[in-house]
Amino acid sequence: MNALVKNKGYVTLMIAQTISSIGDWLSIVAVITLVGLKWDASPMEVSLIILCLALPMALFGPVAGTVADRMSRKALMITSDLVRAGLILFLTVADSLLIVYVCLFTVGAFSAIFIPAKNGKLKELVTDSNMKSAMAITSMIDSSTKVIGPLLSGILVSILGSQLVFMIDSGTFLLSALLIVFLPSALSTTNPMTGENDKPSFVKEFSQGVTYVKSNAQLLVGLFFLGISLLIVQLSDSQLIVLLRQLTDVSPDLFGYLVASSGIGMFLSGMILAKKTNYQAFSYMMLGVCGIGLSFGMMAVLTYYDIGFSIVWGPLFGVLAGFAVSFVFVPFQATVQVDTPVQMTGRVFGVINSVTTTATIIGPLLGGWLSTIIGVIPTFMMTASLLVLLSVAGFLKKSKRKWRKRDVSKSQQGTHGETTSEHT
Repeated sequence: MNALVKNKGYVTLMIAQTISSIGDWLSIVAVITLVGLKWDASPMEVSLIILCLALPMALFGPVAGTVADRMSRKALMITSDLVRAGLILFLTVADSLLIVYVCLFTVGAFSAIFIPAKNGKLKELVTDSNMKSAMAITSMIDSSTKVIGPLLSGILVSILGSQLVFMIDSGTFLLSALLIVFLPSALSTTNPMTGENDKPSFVKEFSQGVTYVKSNAQLLVGLFFLGISLLIVQLSDSQLIVLLRQLTDVSPDLFGYLVASSGIGMFLSGMILAKKTNYQAFSYMMLGVCGIGLSFGMMAVLTYYDIGFSIVWGPLFGVLAGFAVSFVFVPFQATVQVDTPVQMTGRVFGVINSVTTTATIIGPLLGGWLSTIIGVIPTFMMTASLLVLLSVAGFLKKSKRKWRKRDVSKSQQGTHGETTSEHT
Protein backbone atom coordinates (compact mmCIF):
# COMPACT_ATOMS: atom_id res chain seq x y z
CA MET A 1 0.00 0.00 0.00
CA ASN A 2 2.76 2.47 0.95
CA ALA A 3 4.53 1.77 -2.35
CA LEU A 4 1.34 2.64 -4.26
CA VAL A 5 0.85 5.90 -2.36
CA LYS A 6 4.43 6.89 -3.25
CA ASN A 7 3.88 5.95 -6.92
CA LYS A 8 3.03 9.36 -8.44
CA GLY A 9 2.02 7.88 -11.79
CA TYR A 10 -0.44 5.47 -10.18
CA VAL A 11 -1.92 8.15 -7.91
CA THR A 12 -2.37 10.49 -10.89
CA LEU A 13 -4.10 7.75 -12.89
CA MET A 14 -6.46 6.96 -9.99
CA ILE A 15 -7.39 10.65 -9.55
CA ALA A 16 -8.12 10.86 -13.28
CA GLN A 17 -10.24 7.69 -13.04
CA THR A 18 -12.23 9.11 -10.09
CA ILE A 19 -13.00 12.36 -11.91
CA SER A 20 -13.91 10.53 -15.12
CA SER A 21 -16.16 8.02 -13.29
CA ILE A 22 -18.11 10.77 -11.55
CA GLY A 23 -18.45 12.48 -14.92
CA ASP A 24 -19.89 9.30 -16.43
CA TRP A 25 -22.67 9.27 -13.83
CA LEU A 26 -23.38 12.96 -14.46
CA SER A 27 -23.96 12.38 -18.17
CA ILE A 28 -26.05 9.19 -17.74
CA VAL A 29 -28.47 10.80 -15.28
CA ALA A 30 -28.62 14.01 -17.32
CA VAL A 31 -29.36 12.17 -20.59
CA ILE A 32 -32.04 9.95 -19.03
CA THR A 33 -33.62 13.03 -17.39
CA LEU A 34 -33.58 14.95 -20.68
CA VAL A 35 -34.91 12.11 -22.84
CA GLY A 36 -37.24 10.46 -20.30
CA LEU A 37 -38.82 13.51 -18.69
CA LYS A 38 -38.50 16.48 -21.05
CA TRP A 39 -38.86 14.55 -24.33
CA ASP A 40 -41.29 11.97 -22.90
CA ALA A 41 -39.46 9.06 -24.56
CA SER A 42 -40.88 5.53 -24.49
CA PRO A 43 -39.35 2.83 -22.23
CA MET A 44 -37.67 1.23 -25.26
CA GLU A 45 -36.20 4.57 -26.35
CA VAL A 46 -34.78 5.09 -22.85
CA SER A 47 -33.34 1.54 -22.86
CA LEU A 48 -31.53 2.30 -26.11
CA ILE A 49 -29.52 4.98 -24.27
CA ILE A 50 -27.74 2.36 -22.15
CA LEU A 51 -27.47 0.06 -25.16
CA CYS A 52 -25.72 2.77 -27.22
CA LEU A 53 -23.08 3.13 -24.49
CA ALA A 54 -22.59 -0.61 -23.96
CA LEU A 55 -22.79 -2.01 -27.50
CA PRO A 56 -19.48 -0.52 -28.77
CA MET A 57 -17.63 -2.22 -25.91
CA ALA A 58 -19.11 -5.59 -26.84
CA LEU A 59 -18.48 -5.14 -30.56
CA PHE A 60 -15.10 -3.40 -30.60
CA GLY A 61 -13.48 -4.61 -27.35
CA PRO A 62 -10.86 -7.01 -28.85
CA VAL A 63 -10.05 -4.63 -31.73
CA ALA A 64 -9.78 -1.66 -29.34
CA GLY A 65 -7.47 -3.73 -27.15
CA THR A 66 -5.17 -4.35 -30.11
CA VAL A 67 -5.11 -0.60 -30.85
CA ALA A 68 -4.22 0.03 -27.18
CA ASP A 69 -1.25 -2.37 -27.49
CA ARG A 70 0.01 -0.91 -30.79
CA MET A 71 -0.10 2.80 -29.97
CA SER A 72 0.92 5.02 -27.07
CA ARG A 73 -1.55 4.25 -24.28
CA LYS A 74 -1.07 7.70 -22.82
CA ALA A 75 -1.88 9.37 -26.16
CA LEU A 76 -4.93 7.14 -26.66
CA MET A 77 -6.31 7.98 -23.22
CA ILE A 78 -5.85 11.72 -23.77
CA THR A 79 -7.42 11.55 -27.24
CA SER A 80 -10.33 9.49 -25.92
CA ASP A 81 -11.00 11.98 -23.12
CA LEU A 82 -10.83 14.99 -25.46
CA VAL A 83 -13.18 13.43 -28.03
CA ARG A 84 -15.66 12.39 -25.35
CA ALA A 85 -15.53 15.90 -23.86
CA GLY A 86 -16.52 17.32 -27.26
CA LEU A 87 -19.30 14.77 -27.79
CA ILE A 88 -20.83 15.36 -24.36
CA LEU A 89 -20.70 19.11 -24.97
CA PHE A 90 -22.49 18.54 -28.29
CA LEU A 91 -25.40 17.01 -26.34
CA THR A 92 -26.23 20.49 -25.01
CA VAL A 93 -27.60 21.41 -28.46
CA ALA A 94 -29.03 17.98 -29.39
CA ASP A 95 -32.65 18.26 -30.50
CA SER A 96 -33.49 14.70 -31.52
CA LEU A 97 -33.10 11.16 -30.21
CA LEU A 98 -31.04 10.17 -33.25
CA ILE A 99 -28.37 12.77 -32.44
CA VAL A 100 -28.31 11.57 -28.81
CA TYR A 101 -27.92 7.94 -29.89
CA VAL A 102 -25.11 8.73 -32.35
CA CYS A 103 -23.24 10.81 -29.75
CA LEU A 104 -23.57 8.16 -27.06
CA PHE A 105 -22.57 5.32 -29.40
CA THR A 106 -19.42 7.28 -30.35
CA VAL A 107 -18.73 8.00 -26.67
CA GLY A 108 -19.03 4.25 -26.05
CA ALA A 109 -16.61 3.52 -28.89
CA PHE A 110 -13.95 5.81 -27.43
CA SER A 111 -14.59 4.38 -23.96
CA ALA A 112 -13.89 0.96 -25.49
CA ILE A 113 -10.44 2.29 -26.43
CA PHE A 114 -9.85 4.11 -23.14
CA ILE A 115 -10.44 1.13 -20.82
CA PRO A 116 -7.86 -1.34 -22.24
CA ALA A 117 -5.41 1.56 -22.66
CA LYS A 118 -5.90 2.43 -18.97
CA ASN A 119 -5.41 -1.18 -17.89
CA GLY A 120 -2.26 -1.40 -20.02
CA LYS A 121 -0.96 1.82 -18.51
CA LEU A 122 -1.67 0.46 -15.04
CA LYS A 123 0.49 -2.55 -15.89
CA GLU A 124 3.31 -0.18 -16.90
CA LEU A 125 3.07 1.85 -13.70
CA VAL A 126 2.58 -0.81 -11.01
CA THR A 127 4.82 -3.76 -10.18
CA ASP A 128 3.33 -7.26 -10.05
CA SER A 129 3.85 -7.43 -6.27
CA ASN A 130 1.55 -4.42 -5.79
CA MET A 131 -0.96 -5.24 -8.55
CA LYS A 132 -3.57 -6.96 -6.35
CA SER A 133 -3.70 -3.97 -4.02
CA ALA A 134 -3.84 -1.61 -7.01
CA MET A 135 -6.81 -3.43 -8.54
CA ALA A 136 -8.61 -3.47 -5.18
CA ILE A 137 -8.16 0.30 -4.87
CA THR A 138 -9.49 0.70 -8.41
CA SER A 139 -12.57 -1.27 -7.34
CA MET A 140 -12.96 0.96 -4.27
CA ILE A 141 -12.93 4.03 -6.51
CA ASP A 142 -15.57 2.52 -8.79
CA SER A 143 -17.80 1.61 -5.84
CA SER A 144 -17.39 5.05 -4.25
CA THR A 145 -18.37 6.85 -7.44
CA LYS A 146 -21.34 4.45 -7.73
CA VAL A 147 -22.61 5.91 -4.43
CA ILE A 148 -21.50 9.53 -4.88
CA GLY A 149 -22.08 9.84 -8.64
CA PRO A 150 -25.87 9.27 -8.83
CA LEU A 151 -26.47 11.36 -5.69
CA LEU A 152 -24.37 14.27 -6.98
CA SER A 153 -25.78 14.05 -10.51
CA GLY A 154 -29.37 13.99 -9.22
CA ILE A 155 -28.76 17.13 -7.17
CA LEU A 156 -26.98 18.96 -10.00
CA VAL A 157 -29.58 18.03 -12.63
CA SER A 158 -32.43 19.21 -10.39
CA ILE A 159 -30.66 22.51 -9.57
CA LEU A 160 -28.84 23.35 -12.82
CA GLY A 161 -30.65 21.38 -15.51
CA SER A 162 -29.34 18.85 -18.03
CA GLN A 163 -27.49 21.29 -20.32
CA LEU A 164 -25.29 22.73 -17.58
CA VAL A 165 -24.59 19.24 -16.24
CA PHE A 166 -23.43 18.21 -19.74
CA MET A 167 -20.98 21.13 -19.64
CA ILE A 168 -19.70 20.06 -16.22
CA ASP A 169 -19.31 16.47 -17.45
CA SER A 170 -17.38 17.71 -20.49
CA GLY A 171 -15.11 19.57 -18.07
CA THR A 172 -14.43 16.35 -16.10
CA PHE A 173 -13.14 14.69 -19.27
CA LEU A 174 -10.90 17.69 -19.99
CA LEU A 175 -9.54 17.61 -16.42
CA SER A 176 -8.92 13.86 -16.72
CA ALA A 177 -7.02 14.42 -19.98
CA LEU A 178 -4.93 17.15 -18.33
CA LEU A 179 -3.96 14.82 -15.48
CA ILE A 180 -3.03 12.01 -17.89
CA VAL A 181 -0.61 14.40 -19.64
CA PHE A 182 1.57 14.18 -16.52
CA LEU A 183 1.79 10.37 -16.64
CA PRO A 184 5.18 8.97 -17.70
CA SER A 185 5.49 7.70 -21.24
CA ALA A 186 5.99 4.01 -22.02
CA LEU A 187 9.42 2.74 -20.94
CA SER A 188 10.25 1.08 -24.24
CA THR A 189 9.04 1.09 -27.84
CA THR A 190 10.58 -2.27 -28.57
CA ASN A 191 8.07 -5.03 -29.23
CA PRO A 192 8.94 -7.94 -26.91
CA MET A 193 7.14 -10.33 -29.27
CA THR A 194 9.63 -9.69 -32.07
CA GLY A 195 12.60 -8.14 -30.28
CA GLU A 196 12.52 -5.34 -32.86
CA ASN A 197 11.26 -1.79 -33.08
CA ASP A 198 9.14 -2.60 -36.16
CA LYS A 199 5.70 -3.69 -35.09
CA PRO A 200 3.94 -6.60 -36.82
CA SER A 201 0.79 -5.87 -38.79
CA PHE A 202 -2.47 -5.06 -37.03
CA VAL A 203 -4.00 -8.37 -38.14
CA LYS A 204 -1.00 -10.30 -36.82
CA GLU A 205 -1.09 -8.54 -33.45
CA PHE A 206 -4.83 -9.14 -33.21
CA SER A 207 -4.36 -12.85 -33.93
CA GLN A 208 -1.52 -13.01 -31.38
CA GLY A 209 -3.90 -11.64 -28.75
CA VAL A 210 -6.60 -14.19 -29.63
CA THR A 211 -4.01 -17.01 -29.57
CA TYR A 212 -2.73 -15.91 -26.17
CA VAL A 213 -6.21 -15.90 -24.66
CA LYS A 214 -7.07 -19.30 -26.19
CA SER A 215 -3.81 -20.89 -25.01
CA ASN A 216 -4.11 -19.66 -21.39
CA ALA A 217 -6.29 -22.30 -19.65
CA GLN A 218 -6.46 -20.39 -16.34
CA LEU A 219 -7.60 -17.22 -18.11
CA LEU A 220 -10.20 -19.09 -20.17
CA VAL A 221 -11.68 -20.88 -17.14
CA GLY A 222 -11.82 -17.66 -15.12
CA LEU A 223 -13.34 -15.74 -18.04
CA PHE A 224 -15.94 -18.48 -18.59
CA PHE A 225 -17.09 -18.41 -14.96
CA LEU A 226 -16.99 -14.60 -14.91
CA GLY A 227 -19.08 -14.26 -18.07
CA ILE A 228 -21.64 -16.92 -17.10
CA SER A 229 -22.05 -15.59 -13.54
CA LEU A 230 -22.46 -12.02 -14.80
CA LEU A 231 -25.06 -13.15 -17.34
CA ILE A 232 -27.03 -14.95 -14.61
CA VAL A 233 -26.76 -11.97 -12.23
CA GLN A 234 -28.13 -9.63 -14.91
CA LEU A 235 -31.26 -11.78 -15.24
CA SER A 236 -32.40 -10.43 -11.87
CA ASP A 237 -30.32 -7.31 -11.30
CA SER A 238 -32.14 -5.51 -14.09
CA GLN A 239 -35.50 -6.50 -12.51
CA LEU A 240 -34.74 -5.35 -8.96
CA ILE A 241 -37.17 -2.43 -9.09
CA VAL A 242 -39.89 -4.84 -10.30
CA LEU A 243 -39.17 -7.16 -7.35
CA LEU A 244 -39.49 -4.29 -4.86
CA ARG A 245 -42.89 -3.39 -6.32
CA GLN A 246 -44.21 -6.74 -5.05
CA LEU A 247 -43.89 -5.57 -1.44
CA THR A 248 -47.03 -4.17 0.17
CA ASP A 249 -45.27 -1.57 2.30
CA VAL A 250 -42.23 -0.36 0.39
CA SER A 251 -40.41 2.96 0.70
CA PRO A 252 -40.08 4.87 -2.59
CA ASP A 253 -36.43 5.47 -1.68
CA LEU A 254 -35.63 1.76 -1.19
CA PHE A 255 -34.17 1.25 -4.66
CA GLY A 256 -31.79 4.16 -4.15
CA TYR A 257 -30.74 2.75 -0.77
CA LEU A 258 -30.08 -0.65 -2.37
CA VAL A 259 -27.84 0.87 -5.06
CA ALA A 260 -25.95 2.91 -2.47
CA SER A 261 -25.59 -0.04 -0.08
CA SER A 262 -24.20 -2.27 -2.85
CA GLY A 263 -21.59 0.41 -3.50
CA ILE A 264 -20.73 0.43 0.21
CA GLY A 265 -20.36 -3.37 0.13
CA MET A 266 -18.01 -3.14 -2.86
CA PHE A 267 -15.97 -0.49 -1.07
CA LEU A 268 -15.64 -2.63 2.09
CA SER A 269 -14.53 -5.74 0.20
CA GLY A 270 -12.14 -3.58 -1.81
CA MET A 271 -10.50 -2.46 1.44
CA ILE A 272 -10.06 -6.08 2.53
CA LEU A 273 -8.65 -7.18 -0.83
CA ALA A 274 -6.25 -4.24 -0.88
CA LYS A 275 -4.70 -5.41 2.40
CA LYS A 276 -5.01 -9.20 2.03
CA THR A 277 -3.32 -10.01 -1.26
CA ASN A 278 -2.18 -13.60 -0.67
CA TYR A 279 -5.48 -15.10 -1.81
CA GLN A 280 -6.39 -17.74 -4.39
CA ALA A 281 -8.27 -15.81 -7.05
CA PHE A 282 -10.53 -18.63 -8.27
CA SER A 283 -11.67 -19.56 -4.75
CA TYR A 284 -12.55 -15.95 -3.99
CA MET A 285 -14.44 -15.72 -7.29
CA MET A 286 -16.57 -18.75 -6.41
CA LEU A 287 -17.23 -17.39 -2.90
CA GLY A 288 -18.36 -14.15 -4.48
CA VAL A 289 -20.69 -15.93 -6.94
CA CYS A 290 -22.22 -17.88 -4.05
CA GLY A 291 -22.61 -14.70 -1.99
CA ILE A 292 -24.49 -12.93 -4.78
CA GLY A 293 -26.75 -15.96 -5.18
CA LEU A 294 -27.55 -16.07 -1.46
CA SER A 295 -28.34 -12.34 -1.29
CA PHE A 296 -30.64 -12.48 -4.34
CA GLY A 297 -32.32 -15.64 -3.04
CA MET A 298 -32.99 -14.16 0.40
CA MET A 299 -34.44 -10.97 -1.11
CA ALA A 300 -36.80 -13.11 -3.23
CA VAL A 301 -37.90 -15.22 -0.23
CA LEU A 302 -38.53 -12.19 2.00
CA THR A 303 -40.43 -10.48 -0.82
CA TYR A 304 -42.54 -13.61 -1.43
CA TYR A 305 -43.60 -13.68 2.24
CA ASP A 306 -43.99 -9.87 2.14
CA ILE A 307 -41.82 -9.40 5.23
CA GLY A 308 -41.88 -5.89 6.66
CA PHE A 309 -38.94 -3.63 7.49
CA SER A 310 -37.67 -3.87 3.90
CA ILE A 311 -35.92 -0.55 4.51
CA VAL A 312 -33.66 -2.54 6.87
CA TRP A 313 -33.17 -5.96 5.26
CA GLY A 314 -33.05 -4.58 1.69
CA PRO A 315 -29.88 -2.49 2.17
CA LEU A 316 -28.31 -5.28 4.27
CA PHE A 317 -28.58 -7.73 1.38
CA GLY A 318 -27.46 -4.94 -0.92
CA VAL A 319 -24.25 -4.67 1.11
CA LEU A 320 -23.78 -8.46 0.90
CA ALA A 321 -24.34 -8.47 -2.86
CA GLY A 322 -21.90 -5.59 -3.42
CA PHE A 323 -19.35 -7.19 -1.09
CA ALA A 324 -19.59 -10.44 -3.08
CA VAL A 325 -19.37 -8.69 -6.47
CA SER A 326 -15.90 -7.34 -5.69
CA PHE A 327 -14.81 -10.85 -4.71
CA VAL A 328 -15.73 -11.96 -8.24
CA PHE A 329 -14.16 -9.15 -10.24
CA VAL A 330 -11.12 -7.89 -8.31
CA PRO A 331 -9.22 -11.20 -7.85
CA PHE A 332 -9.82 -12.18 -11.48
CA GLN A 333 -8.72 -8.85 -12.94
CA ALA A 334 -5.71 -8.63 -10.59
CA THR A 335 -4.56 -12.12 -11.57
CA VAL A 336 -4.95 -11.29 -15.25
CA GLN A 337 -2.92 -8.09 -14.78
CA VAL A 338 -0.12 -9.99 -13.02
CA ASP A 339 0.00 -12.93 -15.45
CA THR A 340 -0.43 -11.04 -18.73
CA PRO A 341 2.71 -9.64 -20.43
CA VAL A 342 2.59 -5.83 -20.61
CA GLN A 343 2.51 -5.87 -24.44
CA MET A 344 -0.63 -8.06 -24.36
CA THR A 345 -2.60 -6.24 -21.65
CA GLY A 346 -4.76 -4.16 -23.97
CA ARG A 347 -5.82 -7.11 -26.10
CA VAL A 348 -6.57 -9.37 -23.15
CA PHE A 349 -8.65 -6.75 -21.35
CA GLY A 350 -10.34 -5.88 -24.64
CA VAL A 351 -11.56 -9.48 -24.83
CA ILE A 352 -12.59 -9.47 -21.15
CA ASN A 353 -14.53 -6.21 -21.54
CA SER A 354 -16.23 -7.57 -24.66
CA VAL A 355 -17.38 -10.71 -22.81
CA THR A 356 -18.61 -8.88 -19.71
CA THR A 357 -20.38 -6.17 -21.71
CA THR A 358 -22.10 -8.77 -23.89
CA ALA A 359 -23.37 -10.44 -20.70
CA THR A 360 -24.72 -7.12 -19.42
CA ILE A 361 -26.56 -6.58 -22.71
CA ILE A 362 -28.08 -10.07 -23.09
CA GLY A 363 -28.81 -10.62 -19.37
CA PRO A 364 -31.37 -7.79 -18.89
CA LEU A 365 -33.19 -8.76 -22.08
CA LEU A 366 -33.50 -12.39 -20.92
CA GLY A 367 -34.39 -11.24 -17.41
CA GLY A 368 -37.21 -9.05 -18.68
CA TRP A 369 -38.55 -11.91 -20.79
CA LEU A 370 -38.33 -14.42 -17.92
CA SER A 371 -39.99 -12.05 -15.45
CA THR A 372 -42.84 -11.61 -17.91
CA ILE A 373 -43.25 -15.35 -18.51
CA ILE A 374 -42.75 -16.88 -15.04
CA GLY A 375 -42.83 -13.84 -12.74
CA VAL A 376 -40.13 -11.77 -11.06
CA ILE A 377 -39.88 -13.77 -7.80
CA PRO A 378 -39.35 -17.13 -9.61
CA THR A 379 -36.75 -15.36 -11.80
CA PHE A 380 -34.85 -14.24 -8.70
CA MET A 381 -35.07 -17.73 -7.18
CA MET A 382 -33.80 -19.28 -10.42
CA THR A 383 -30.94 -16.77 -10.54
CA ALA A 384 -29.99 -17.53 -6.93
CA SER A 385 -30.08 -21.31 -7.54
CA LEU A 386 -27.99 -21.08 -10.72
CA LEU A 387 -25.36 -18.90 -9.02
CA VAL A 388 -25.01 -21.26 -6.04
CA LEU A 389 -24.81 -24.27 -8.39
CA LEU A 390 -22.21 -22.45 -10.51
CA SER A 391 -20.06 -21.78 -7.43
CA VAL A 392 -20.33 -25.43 -6.36
CA ALA A 393 -19.33 -26.53 -9.88
CA GLY A 394 -16.36 -24.17 -9.71
CA PHE A 395 -15.16 -25.58 -6.38
CA LEU A 396 -15.60 -29.15 -7.71
CA LYS A 397 -13.56 -28.28 -10.79
CA LYS A 398 -10.84 -26.79 -8.63
CA SER A 399 -10.82 -29.86 -6.36
CA LYS A 400 -10.66 -32.20 -9.37
CA ARG A 401 -7.69 -30.26 -10.73
CA LYS A 402 -5.90 -30.56 -7.38
CA TRP A 403 -6.40 -34.34 -7.33
CA ARG A 404 -5.18 -34.58 -10.92
CA LYS A 405 -2.04 -32.63 -10.06
CA ARG A 406 -1.48 -34.87 -7.01
CA ASP A 407 -1.88 -38.02 -9.13
CA VAL A 408 0.56 -36.69 -11.73
CA SER A 409 3.03 -35.84 -8.96
CA LYS A 410 2.75 -39.37 -7.48
CA SER A 411 3.17 -40.89 -10.93
CA GLN A 412 6.32 -38.87 -11.54
CA GLN A 413 7.71 -39.89 -8.14
CA GLY A 414 7.00 -43.56 -8.89
CA THR A 415 8.68 -43.35 -12.26
CA HIS A 416 11.68 -41.66 -10.70
CA GLY A 417 11.88 -44.40 -8.03
CA GLU A 418 11.75 -47.19 -10.60
CA THR A 419 14.47 -45.55 -12.64
CA THR A 420 16.66 -45.18 -9.58
CA SER A 421 16.24 -48.83 -8.54
CA GLU A 422 17.12 -50.01 -12.03
CA HIS A 423 20.39 -48.12 -11.95
CA THR A 424 21.25 -49.50 -8.52
